[in-house]
Amino acid sequence: MQAEASDDLIPGRVVTLAPGVRRVLAPNPSPLTGPGTNSYLLGDGPDIAVIDPGPEDARHLDALLSALGPGQRVSHILVTHAHLDHSPLARRLSAETGAPVLAYGPALAGRSEVMARLAAAGDLGGGEGTDHAFLPDVALEDGARVAGSDWDVEAIWTPGHFGNHLCFAMGELIFTGDLVMGWSSTLVSPPDGDLTDFMSSCRRLRHRPARLFLPGHGAPVTAPQDRLDWLIGHREMREAQLLQALALGPGSAADLAARVYTDISPAMLPAAARNVLAHLIDLTRKSRVTHDGDLGAETVFSLP
Repeated sequence: MQAEASDDLIPGRVVTLAPGVRRVLAPNPSPLTGPGTNSYLLGDGPDIAVIDPGPEDARHLDALLSALGPGQRVSHILVTHAHLDHSPLARRLSAETGAPVLAYGPALAGRSEVMARLAAAGDLGGGEGTDHAFLPDVALEDGARVAGSDWDVEAIWTPGHFGNHLCFAMGELIFTGDLVMGWSSTLVSPPDGDLTDFMSSCRRLRHRPARLFLPGHGAPVTAPQDRLDWLIGHREMREAQLLQALALGPGSAADLAARVYTDISPAMLPAAARNVLAHLIDLTRKSRVTHDGDLGAETVFSLP
């Protein structure tokens, strides 16, 4: 995995990462958010876009507004996805500035048919940290462009971590939200997360020219194609490990996570089990594993 350069990852500090791109770190560190959520400010001119305002936190709102220079205003608020660590502050920032909120759609937009059916019919659990109240002012289609006085971005629909997940490309800089991070592999937790979609989104991004990924958490990813190759290979390795673990006997997602994730803290095993469940659902769709009864968090899987 890519090393994490954390010397400038201090909440509230404004850090210039590239011409016309500044980062302000939110004060919400955790095992799942790393140092916290990255909010990005685009532009040096009068119109400033904010990507991912972050969690509902008055200190972070003040930090974002304080980052504006003389004559600058927030003209657009762009949200990668509706998780509680990315989208809630969009409402207050919009109320303070009058800027519209732009995203793929409301919290459940873009959810795959398979995951929607599982969420409605099964005891799947999950739904960690969803901002169910999220509703953008403007829905962005895949490929839509948004521009300010000196910046221009393309919205790229990249479901997998979350159904309404967007990346934003500004030339060869891509703001990757939670699809690609350097410090950690991405959590894919059904029904919010869909591993089939995640792999497709990673492969799609792999075919785009990029020199820098700016993720929702952690430091910039300076070798984007290498990182995507690692993420795709890592998932393929996990799939092979799960099939080997199932060869030893049936098990639930939690059982199989304990068999496969032998090198992580026990506190992280519940998150690992959600990733395992995502793999098992994907393998079920491929007819490579089977299970009895309705699909849920406690379902026992086996090889056909």
